[in-house]
Amino acid sequence: MDDSEGKVPQAVRPVSERIRNRLRQGRRRFNANDNIAEAIEPGELELLLDEVAGKMRGVLESLVIDIENDHNTQDTARRVAKMYLNEVFQGRYRPAPPVTEFPNVTSLSELMIVGPMTVRSACSHHFCPIMGRLWVGLMPNQHSNLIGLSKYARLAEWVLSRPQIQEEAITQIADLLMDKVKPDGLAVVMEADHFCMHWRGVKDTGAKMTNSVMRGSFLKDPALRREFLSLISNRS
Repeated sequence: MDDSEGKVPQAVRPVSERIRNRLRQGRRRFNANDNIAEAIEPGELELLLDEVAGKMRGVLESLVIDIENDHNTQDTARRVAKMYLNEVFQGRYRPAPPVTEFPNVTSLSELMIVGPMTVRSACSHHFCPIMGRLWVGLMPNQHSNLIGLSKYARLAEWVLSRPQIQEEAITQIADLLMDKVKPDGLAVVMEADHFCMHWRGVKDTGAKMTNSVMRGSFLKDPALRREFLSLISNRS
């Protein structure tokens, strides 16, 4: 397509538009807590950072902040863009971390618990921090893939480094671990402080949210579920 057809050439369109078009053409969802790494081509993250920084400057100007003369905010737009793309929301734009899987050669079939893991995210409603702890319980079988303990934290961080709500986040973590490990049962529990409550709104600094996802044997066996919940409460 060229300008003679009344359309902007693909090469000069904003990079966000090019990425968005690929997602739509592939009928891929791109909600706040989705990973879109497959739609991003080499070099485009740097261009996206430039685009976000430019639009963030517009936000600061609309907030009536003098970004030309205020020494504290002259580079804030780019700092915020780098923070979102490279840190706080990097789980949207980067592929999953590599995870080495090992066969369960000794046929482990007893309860395994990993946690508490410190986790961080941002609420997709207000982009306020979510800070908390995560526990994972597993009932492996002879066909399960075993992964290193640190990989549970890396996979959880990849999912949580996106704008999230806690209920959906731990469901995504459970889906990911079920696919990677293939256990008989899986339990995920998260307890977190939500700064959209602490910092704004009701400003209740004592409230926490705790929720869980149970799959397979943890869902079917009340005794196993009680054992897991009892053990993690003793480690709190």
